[in-house]
Amino acid sequence: MFPPVNPGALRAMRARSTWFLLFLVLAGCTERLPQQASTPAPNPIPNDGTAQCSQVGVASWYRGSSRDRASQQDLVAAHRSLPFGTSVQVTDIDTGQSVVVRINDRGPFGRGRVIDLSRAAADQLGIRRDGVARVRLQPVEWAGRGCPLIQAQAD
Repeated sequence: MFPPVNPGALRAMRARSTWFLLFLVLAGCTERLPQQASTPAPNPIPNDGTAQCSQVGVASWYRGSSRDRASQQDLVAAHRSLPFGTSVQVTDIDTGQSVVVRINDRGPFGRGRVIDLSRAAADQLGIRRDGVARVRLQPVEWAGRGCPLIQAQAD
């Protein structure tokens, strides 16, 4: 049948399981600090005094919009968080050339990019051959009621 039960071994097993349950209860009662989502650091805003509301980063161009039926000749762009319809002046930092675009899509999805330009906007900036350029974004007709680019970076 069954071998005789050792009372000492039985007590030791109960003690181990009691300690284990106590550990689980105490571990469940500890306060866990909320983990912050890893988000890329916001792009530095230049401190040259020329623009209080601007964003600096890398622009690229894309072939079309998934949001509306914009033609490739329209001066439109994609930004991660600016409201649709926002007009933004995009200036190539190296050449000084600029173009005003309307935000009509979400993106860019390439790492390190701040804006995706339509083909026509990339042509006007002269970045279509290289594909990317370092640019400064400034909202057009900004009334000073809070910079939409600063708010976009905080979101």
